[in-house]
Amino acid sequence: MTDKLLVLTTAGSEDEARKIAHTLVERKLAACVNIVPKIHSIYRWQGKVESAEEFLLIIKTARSREQEVESTVRQLHSYSLPEHVALAIDDGNDAYLQWIEECVS
Repeated sequence: MTDKLLVLTTAGSEDEARKIAHTLVERKLAACVNIVPKIHSIYRWQGKVESAEEFLLIIKTARSREQEVESTVRQLHSYSLPEHVALAIDDGNDAYLQWIEECVS
């Protein structure tokens, strides 16, 4: 088990996704953010089944930065309830995990 995380969130536009990604990396809250374009999401919101085209952000960070990541995403996001799902990275290439650490320190 490491202290590194993948944090998932979605954005409603490519511009919003890019703004969030750039801000997280510039502020050293993430080492890297992948943007997966044009995913189709089906979800329940306020009692209705909805669907939308979204952009998935995969954020590589450390557990010590998770709260700041969440706070920054909330500040920049247009959604009233942006997704924030943190997945622990149990194992990985040691050099890559060290690179994440160096980027977010």
